[in-house]
Amino acid sequence: MANDKFELALVICTYNRDRYLPDALESIKNQSFPGTQFQVVIVDNNSTDNTAAISKKFIAENPDLHITYAFEQQKGLSFARNRGVAEADAPVLCYIDDDIILAPGFLNAMKSFYDSYPNAVGAGGRVIPKYEHDKEPEWMNKYLNGFVGRVEHGDKIKKYDEKMKYPAGCNMSYKKNVILKAGGFNNELTFRSDDKYIFHKITQLSTEIYYLPDAYLYHNIDAYRLDIGNFKKLFLKTGNEEKRRIKSEKGSLGVFKKFIEFVTKFGASIVLFFLFLLKGQTPKGKYIVISQWCTLKGFLKKDVFVR
Repeated sequence: MANDKFELALVICTYNRDRYLPDALESIKNQSFPGTQFQVVIVDNNSTDNTAAISKKFIAENPDLHITYAFEQQKGLSFARNRGVAEADAPVLCYIDDDIILAPGFLNAMKSFYDSYPNAVGAGGRVIPKYEHDKEPEWMNKYLNGFVGRVEHGDKIKKYDEKMKYPAGCNMSYKKNVILKAGGFNNELTFRSDDKYIFHKITQLSTEIYYLPDAYLYHNIDAYRLDIGNFKKLFLKTGNEEKRRIKSEKGSLGVFKKFIEFVTKFGASIVLFFLFLLKGQTPKGKYIVISQWCTLKGFLKKDVFVR
């Protein structure tokens, strides 16, 4: 877009994460990419902690960076992401979470990719979980990568396909004009289904969305996130929101098909449980079953989960 002031915009949507936000902002400051060529958009999604103070302190201490702070009163990640679109003044928007740490070459990798692939409309980078006590739980396995946001598809740039699913929301980038053409993020979705929603909407316009391994970041996973109660709650939310996403995209028939899919996945999780049991890895199988049962249960609930 000819009138854009910056090459890239880093959009960080944040809600009550003052524990990790300073480190995320520090990793933005430490980018090797020229500070004059990118914009930082901090969208405070109605936080009640120290988010505003931390953001404003960061702005004051980094006058050489181009930082926009926006307070979005309507709670919900999609509202925050759409506010980011409105505030960004760059052709490419890189969405990151408030609990991540960017690799120093993150923005360089993004800029190099979009220069080399001018027809690309989006890219998702590698996500490496960083556990609070540097120890992965014994129940963690590849079937639960989405729970911790892990994204690892090798060392080469490749186009997203069905097997790779879609870019994780903590490390996804899209061209601003394509986001607008797709109608923006779905404000009826407040959780992870929004990542999938925008990917599907944009792929209706273009399938030129790639996995970009060199644009990597670390995703902080605290002890609370791994708590069994929170584990169940997140999968309940996932199932509930998937129902709303499918209903908005494909109607009642789509909801029925997704129900059959979730029932099938629950059945498959039981098979996986016994396979892990035979390997002496019962916790891995147990957590897969719990995840699929809670997803199915959430799908059947009428509750509307909010952030």
